[in-house]
Amino acid sequence: MGCFITGATGFIGRHLVAELLAREESLWLLVRPGSRARFDRLKSQWGPDARRVTPIEGDLTLPLLGVSAAQRAELRGRIQSFFHLGALYDLSADAAELESANVLGTAHALEFAHDIGAGCFHFVSSVAAAGRFQGTFTEAMFEEAGALDHPYFRSKHEAESLVRKTCRVPWRIYRPGIVVGHSRTGVMDKIDGPYFVFKAIQKLRDYLPRWVPLIGFEGGHINLVPVDFVVAALAHLAQLPGQDGRCFHLTDPVDRRVGAVLNVFARAAHAPTMTVRVERSLWDSLVRLQPGPEFMQPVERVVGQLLDALGIPAALIGMLNLPTSFDARATQALLAPAGIQVPALEDYAWRLWDYWERCFDAEDRGHPRLPAVVHGKKVLITGGSAGIGRATALKLAAAGAQVIIVARDAAKLAQVSAEIQAHGGRVSTYRCDIGDPAACDQFLAQLLAEHGHVDILINNAGRSIRRAIDNSYGRCHDYERLMRINYFAAVRVTLGLLPAMVQQGAGHIINISSIGVLTHAPRFAGYNASKAALEAFSRCAAAEYAARGIHFTVINMPLVRTGMVSPTRVYEQFPLLQPDQAADRICAAIVHRPARMATPLGNLARLMDLFAPTLGLAIMSEGFRMFPESEAAGGAAAAEAHPSPEIMALASLARGTHG
Repeated sequence: MGCFITGATGFIGRHLVAELLAREESLWLLVRPGSRARFDRLKSQWGPDARRVTPIEGDLTLPLLGVSAAQRAELRGRIQSFFHLGALYDLSADAAELESANVLGTAHALEFAHDIGAGCFHFVSSVAAAGRFQGTFTEAMFEEAGALDHPYFRSKHEAESLVRKTCRVPWRIYRPGIVVGHSRTGVMDKIDGPYFVFKAIQKLRDYLPRWVPLIGFEGGHINLVPVDFVVAALAHLAQLPGQDGRCFHLTDPVDRRVGAVLNVFARAAHAPTMTVRVERSLWDSLVRLQPGPEFMQPVERVVGQLLDALGIPAALIGMLNLPTSFDARATQALLAPAGIQVPALEDYAWRLWDYWERCFDAEDRGHPRLPAVVHGKKVLITGGSAGIGRATALKLAAAGAQVIIVARDAAKLAQVSAEIQAHGGRVSTYRCDIGDPAACDQFLAQLLAEHGHVDILINNAGRSIRRAIDNSYGRCHDYERLMRINYFAAVRVTLGLLPAMVQQGAGHIINISSIGVLTHAPRFAGYNASKAALEAFSRCAAAEYAARGIHFTVINMPLVRTGMVSPTRVYEQFPLLQPDQAADRICAAIVHRPARMATPLGNLARLMDLFAPTLGLAIMSEGFRMFPESEAAGGAAAAEAHPSPEIMALASLARGTHG
């Protein structure tokens, strides 16, 4: 005697096959013609035991599953356990699709099980069969289900009803919670359920420091179970005697709310968590509000765009406030002797997150798309002979870009050029002080004559002066020098290259700014002002050229360990970015073309400037008081050499901020 399985190539099904093979069962699997290649791949993964697996071609949407009379005759009397897992789980699917796959498919599976005389029909239903029941739904409940307003809820409830009312062989029903990846490996086969919010958590992590407290929502009940628990429980319960005609909840005994689960995944992602969560009753009150269409239509459009950007299906929003919890005590008592229990979500959430980020996240942190974006493109990097510019040039050349570097130091230019060429890269170098208007114009004329156009411009060249305003009286030339290179030179290069970009109908201009523009860091008034001017130019230009295919990006770079910060000796003991890390940010900007790229701390400073400017001023004022003036600006050498514990603590908290 053996087992017949529908949905065997699906996520739960493939794990159930492996579990049953380990128990030395012989298996017959229903395989759609379109899934044969997937079946062959899975069979190779099941190892030597796969010789006990026999594929049966068929389809849930066909009477008797579309299996031939000869094959049905061969199976009669040989199937003890018929596992029906085949179903459509898609909250965005329409009612007709769900009816066909989940209800009609179950009717055909029952018809087939009757025809071959299966010993027991094991139906994998879902907690969705409970609908929107208010309170705790037990394993003995069915007709008590709440509102079945969603087509998926309705299809699972109707399918379960078919089993209860029409099955002519012994049956057992299993209602798993929302099935997630393997608790020991994190393996998952698609973005589904809670995975839809992972991108939002990731963006939150990238936008704000982990320690920032957030206000969120408590939400309704949600029950997650890892696939390894589901298949172990299913295989064990299926072979227990005396359990026919029962329903089993394969659910987590810990009742969790959506807000608490989001916090678990936020901690796994090292993202901020919701310290204060609004109760479900407030959400219900908001849902009951019925503003006019003139208000709701624009709101719906904005919400729709936001959900699209985050990859969250609109249907998921209605699942965030479910009122149902599930009692599984009877099932847990049957599983306990076998040592089968649901692992704590806190213990395996990090594995789910890690697998998603490595295998499903389209915006891979390693920028595998960089070669596709820059291969053969002409990329000009100002200040590209050292520091951030040099590191960026090396990465882009390695990715196949035709790198063009302009800088003042001939020796350093020769050195980086030799390094790029030694690795097979293409590079052109120009020695020029772009802060000199006449020299810059001459350089631009030569560049356009030799290269025709530039696809990507990285305005990286710059200089910094760290000096309190109190020590700058009579030093207006410092401000003029900063504006000359940080603003006027960048604008001059941009204006010189824009006409060719317009003619090409494409281009990307990346302006390297500073986190200091967002934090208003003291002692950097001249530097921040010059970078703020460049940002203002960049944002205005972005609006003017967006329709012509030219993109502008501002990168608010935190402190980077380069020659620019070396005059400030106190920075020697601070945790600063390395040039390679800064170059990674530039590469990410090239791939994704954001309007602005900032660190979580920089984004927090932006929010603080909007909503709590007095607090931001107090923090910066205290930082100004604590941090010493650089020796180069007239400060005491001893103060820089031996920073206080308070300074080191603040530097760690405000990592990468000028102080």
